[in-house]
Parts: sequence; C-alpha cells; structure tokens
Amino acid sequence: MLTFTNRTALVTGAGRGIGKAIAETLARHGVTVICVSKSADSCGAVAAAITASGGKAKSIAVDVADGAAVAKAAETLLAEFPTIDILVNNAGITKDGLLFRMSEADWNDVITTNLTSCFHWTKHLARPMTRARWGRIVNITSVSGIMGNAGQANYSAAKAGMIGLTKTLAREFAGRSVTVNAVAPGFIKTDMTTEFVNNPEVSAKILEAVPLKRFGEAADIANMTAFLCAEEAGYITGQVFAVDGGMAM
Repeated sequence: MLTFTNRTALVTGAGRGIGKAIAETLARHGVTVICVSKSADSCGAVAAAITASGGKAKSIAVDVADGAAVAKAAETLLAEFPTIDILVNNAGITKDGLLFRMSEADWNDVITTNLTSCFHWTKHLARPMTRARWGRIVNITSVSGIMGNAGQANYSAAKAGMIGLTKTLAREFAGRSVTVNAVAPGFIKTDMTTEFVNNPEVSAKILEAVPLKRFGEAADIANMTAFLCAEEAGYITGQVFAVDGGMAM
C-alpha cells in the first residue's frame, strides 16, 4: 500500500476512462476524491460508486475550458477543504484532422480544454499547497506530446505544452515541497479509443509500434499516477513517465 495521510485530491475528467480509474484508485488508498467533469451525471456516478464502496468522494460539474467557472469552483472547494493536496489534470478532448483541414475552432477548443485548463486549476489550487509545504500535481499528457502524431496537431501541441508546464512548475514549486510530474499514456483502452481498438486492421497496425504488443489499461495509468501522488514519491519532480508499452523509448 502507498502512504497517504488525510489527503484530498481533485481529478479532472473523472467521469470516465483514465480519470475515473485514477479517482477510484486514489479512493482505494484512502484519499478523499473530488471528481470533476463537464457532465454532472458522469462525475456524480463515479463519486457515488466510490462512496458506495466505502470510499470518500464528492462530485462537481465544471467546464474546465471555462476559466471563470474553474476559479469559482476552486473558491467554493477551498472554502470546504482547507487544502486540496493533490491535483490531477486529466481532462481532455480530441478533434483530430490534418492541419490544412483543421479549423481554428478545433485548434482552440483542444488547446483550451487540454492545456489552458491546467493553468487555471493549478493557479487556483497550488497556492494553499505551497503554504502547507506539501502537494502533488500530476498532469496527464500523452506520447503524442513527446513523439507527435499525424492528424493531431492541436492535441500533440496541447500535450507537449503540458510537459513544458510540468517542468517549469516543478522548478517554481520545489522550494515549497510541492512536486509536479507528468504521465504520458500510449494507446490505452478507453471510450475515446474504442473505434480503433475494436478494428482488427487498425489495431494491428498500431500495435506494430508497441514493443509489448498490447494496448494498455486505464489501471496502468492510474497506478503510476497514484504512486506519484503518494508520500513515497516525494523526491520525484519535473519528470515525464511514459506508460506506453515501450513506444517512446
């Protein structure tokens, strides 16, 4: 078991997929989890399931692309919780397309949801961490942000930006014992990847680039994230951990 002592975590994009797995894993370790997603139903269902299984959780519906909404939510939560000790920036969307066919709206939507949201949540929640001289921030990026991926200029740029943000904030917050790391998933079986995972021809082509020759599970990302949030990871900061079956090695 990893060590968590009366910690509270906020996980964005917690209504499904990787975010849901992260929220559930942290809750199993005794962390109080605030589940955030745009849909009140999805994050509410995850929080309710955690509570029903004996964990501690609550949900709050927030459009992470809306900076004012994030600021208001953070203010409300900090009035209830003295400190949110752990922040997992996981929320993300895709609007894929080749550059010449990509609209400005699709570019802006992905950058705002995937990258700018990290700026807003961190700006509002990290100050109490620095005052308490303890905190964990984990940004869920992607191997697309490391290697690039044709048809994903917006997504790859956002995820690469998260890596730069991670490394910079790690330097800014280190003096206050707040660590900032990133986890870069490869091809993980989630709702977002069902289309190609379930297509034998497409999946076979993808797996040619994966040395372990299989898709990852959401639990693979959740377990790495949980470790980086625990007491045991206190001397790790500014790092990017690819959980990708060997793709980016």
